[in-house]
Amino acid sequence: MTNTSRAVHQVRRPHGMPVPEDFAFVEEPVPDPSPGTALVENVHLSVDPYMRECMDGDWDLHSPLEGRSIGRVVASRTPELAVGDLVFHRDGWRTHTVLTSADVRVLPQLPGVGAATFLGLLGGTGLSAYVALTRVARIQPGETVFISAAAGGVGSAAGQLARLLGAGRVIGSTGSAAKAAHLTRKLGFDAAFDYHDGPVGELLAHAAPEGIDVYVDNVGGSQLEAAIGAMREFGRIAWCGAISQYNATEPPVAPRNLYDLIEKSIRLEGFLVRNHVSRQRELEEFLVPHLRSGRIVENLSVTVGFDHVVEAFLGMLRGENSGKSTVLLEP
Repeated sequence: MTNTSRAVHQVRRPHGMPVPEDFAFVEEPVPDPSPGTALVENVHLSVDPYMRECMDGDWDLHSPLEGRSIGRVVASRTPELAVGDLVFHRDGWRTHTVLTSADVRVLPQLPGVGAATFLGLLGGTGLSAYVALTRVARIQPGETVFISAAAGGVGSAAGQLARLLGAGRVIGSTGSAAKAAHLTRKLGFDAAFDYHDGPVGELLAHAAPEGIDVYVDNVGGSQLEAAIGAMREFGRIAWCGAISQYNATEPPVAPRNLYDLIEKSIRLEGFLVRNHVSRQRELEEFLVPHLRSGRIVENLSVTVGFDHVVEAFLGMLRGENSGKSTVLLEP
């Protein structure tokens, strides 16, 4: 094992889209675990849209950043964590960290399920999609579901989950023709469109001429406005994110049709996945058999090497990923 630990610090607040100069790589000796702790060497790191908001003030400058991670215990001074254990934790953006058993979840060994899946379909990404559909939108069999940022981590999970939960039609918006084709050919979406191809309201009306019942929103702005316009009476919106606004320097204009929520008796509910961690076991019990059968597939966009973690994060914000964006620290 190396004697050097590396971490990424945020060194300034961004204005608009972050740039590499907002970050710095810092080296220091690998820490020694104290009694009651264990040294964890990270293997997989997650980069997620919510992190952009954290950069505006939630994260301290000149400190290691936060993020979902999977690591391997390499030295332990606690009986609760054994050398070799794979653990989930939130000390991301670094190669090594010292943690207590209360800081981690020891991952179960599930044949046929890779460790990175606990950052994707079996992690916060999949749990966000599952909560959006089952707890917030309360999807019913036969309903039409629209998902924005559908080729991203949460979006691609939500599309596949909607199909498993009995949706009659699943529609996605994404940022390129290639991604739209991937959604329909590989992930089971009935229709998908590139939102650059015209007004989103018109594109959605073409894909769902009879309207939609459920909208899983990862984008906000004009796509939320389009979904409200297309929604049937008593529709439900699960608002998971608003990536179109994270780098904005001016207040958003859309949606301009919020009064339609009243006229159509639409329910819009925002949520944070951290308030639903009690559903983790439920998610695993539901999804693991489908993962093993191939009815649902992990859709990961993997960047290799800790040197490229900032690149992976910025690329995700630019929409360069297809699926959940992760960083593999060791090949």
